[in-house]
Amino acid sequence: MTSAPISVHTLGIDTRAWQYGPSDGATLILVHGFRGDHHGLDEIARAIADALPGVRTIVPDLPGFGETPAIPGREHTIELYGEWLRSFAAGVAPEGFAILGHSFGSLVVSASVAGGLDASRIILINPISAPALEGPQADLTQLAIGYYRAAELLPERAARQLLGNPLIVRGMSEVMAKTGDAELRAWIHDQHAQYFSRFSDPSTLLQAFRASVSHTVIEFSVAFDRPTLIIAGERDDITELSKQLELKHRVPGSQLRIIPDTGHLVHYEAVADAVSFITEFLVETARSTERVA
Repeated sequence: MTSAPISVHTLGIDTRAWQYGPSDGATLILVHGFRGDHHGLDEIARAIADALPGVRTIVPDLPGFGETPAIPGREHTIELYGEWLRSFAAGVAPEGFAILGHSFGSLVVSASVAGGLDASRIILINPISAPALEGPQADLTQLAIGYYRAAELLPERAARQLLGNPLIVRGMSEVMAKTGDAELRAWIHDQHAQYFSRFSDPSTLLQAFRASVSHTVIEFSVAFDRPTLIIAGERDDITELSKQLELKHRVPGSQLRIIPDTGHLVHYEAVADAVSFITEFLVETARSTERVA
């Protein structure tokens, strides 16, 4: 299935997004993670639209990433990203929608729901459910914080070179990938090499990084009053399973699906499993929401 690019005017910028499935289908909006762009969720979005022919999946580039510019004159806090998502959803799916967020996207979705985003259902993949320095790789997180702080002290050109350094990007990719499949692992590294440094400018990237390490999904979870699915990798380096279980317990009626032998890159390493859980959840909960998404 081919994608159709669209532009949606949101908060003074044109948000670029890619959609699959029928233009009049029930809508599922997918929000990608930190430093990535729509390519990160492309496989999942495409597979869901293939599995559920009546569903339209839409993946926007977050402000400041990919082909969407930064929002001028605003600090890119989690609250701003939440506001942006509400504006984008109202423009692209005024008739209603379900929402999915991966990693940093789970924070954007959660902040947006807490601010009034009226999604019919919530799907979170590898949600950030613990403070940045409490994850299984806390030492590496501390190193990342130092890395971004160092970039903040540099002139823009030098900061961009540091932030986009291919050796550092590859090192991150090596740590995050858990698969032993050499071909899949090489593809993951290539995805990160191509798309992990498509940020608009260092300042926006650093603001987004601060937003990513300053919040957790749990702090917004009281607002989750609709069907919610949580998908977690068993070997996630960012949030350990005990915190995902805590999130499940804080959201009454939520479902938690754990994918063995997978870490934070569920959207690359376990697409078939994730899509199976998502489509099952959407179909099961359709009875109470009139539409599949």
